[in-house]
Amino acid sequence: MGAAARTSAEQALRAAISRGDLAPGHRLVEADLAALIGVNRSSVRAAIDALITEGLVERIPHRGARVRVVSTEEAVAITEVRMPLEGLLARKAAERITDAEIARLGAHVRTMAEAVDSGDLLKYSELIQQLHGMVHDAARHPIAAELVGRLQAQLVRHRFRLSLRPGRPRVSLAELTALVDAVADRDPARAEAAAVAHVRSVIDALTEPVPQTGDPA
Repeated sequence: MGAAARTSAEQALRAAISRGDLAPGHRLVEADLAALIGVNRSSVRAAIDALITEGLVERIPHRGARVRVVSTEEAVAITEVRMPLEGLLARKAAERITDAEIARLGAHVRTMAEAVDSGDLLKYSELIQQLHGMVHDAARHPIAAELVGRLQAQLVRHRFRLSLRPGRPRVSLAELTALVDAVADRDPARAEAAAVAHVRSVIDALTEPVPQTGDPA
């Protein structure tokens, strides 16, 4: 029961951080989290320790634990590590994807385009993460997918900021559409190149000055 509670607490905290429900800098109070998740404080403490090793949480002397704040420089470094993994997953997805998964990817990209057209950019940000998950599932490479998931979870703040940056959603939509097209065509080399190009574009966007004017879509 103790192991199950620790696992439950760890999964709940990781998911909340990944979704942005617990924002970077948010103080993690063990008693509050235990009541929220429905486990004891020792299970929450063990979960926090596990997430510290993953780089999602940090302990501040005399202030307790909080969701870790990732600088732009570190976000770039994390994304650089993610790049070859995303390329591998896209290649494997193109090799292993089923017809049903291709249909779901196509429908999902259309939903993404509708979100951009309507200006619902927070929804669009969530849809991007769902798309990556669908590609990762199609790849059937759990080790690479788990590593990417841990890296992505550290970039919540930067992910949302990019989605709200003027002009960025249409750029990323075109890049991700190219990725889906390559996977759907079962072209591993093109899929890998599209995934790498998209991640490289994210790195470029992270290091660009934030525009002051422009089309919010």
